[in-house]
Amino acid sequence: MKSNRSIPSCAVIPELAYPDVDAAAAWICDALGFSERLRIGSHRIQLAYGGAAIVITEGPAEVDPAHASTHGQLLRVDNVDDVFERARRAGAQVIRLPTDHPFGERQCTIRDLGGHVWTLSQTIADVHPREWGGELVEDAD
Repeated sequence: MKSNRSIPSCAVIPELAYPDVDAAAAWICDALGFSERLRIGSHRIQLAYGGAAIVITEGPAEVDPAHASTHGQLLRVDNVDDVFERARRAGAQVIRLPTDHPFGERQCTIRDLGGHVWTLSQTIADVHPREWGGELVEDAD
């Protein structure tokens, strides 16, 4: 798998939604010992702990469990298109088709048979976050 400074290197990355991204990230860092890895605007913060990572995302204060979720998974794969097609054939609901992004990832999003949201992500380039507006906290260059 290619590496990209804009995404943690672990294969599975939980995405947790909170109404206040900054407060949630600060609490998780203070209470659980995570450290900030990357800030993306005011709506996403990547946090690291050892060899693991989570992403704090902006989400509603209240969620209707029948229609939305406060968590998802980001799965790093070698070929997004292949995994997307396999999941679609297996009955996954398509939320977002495979798309190339300026942060060096090709991604799509699906909902599985249990209603859980999965973002599939393939590294297509190593892009420093400052090139697309992110702020890499763990790297000073």
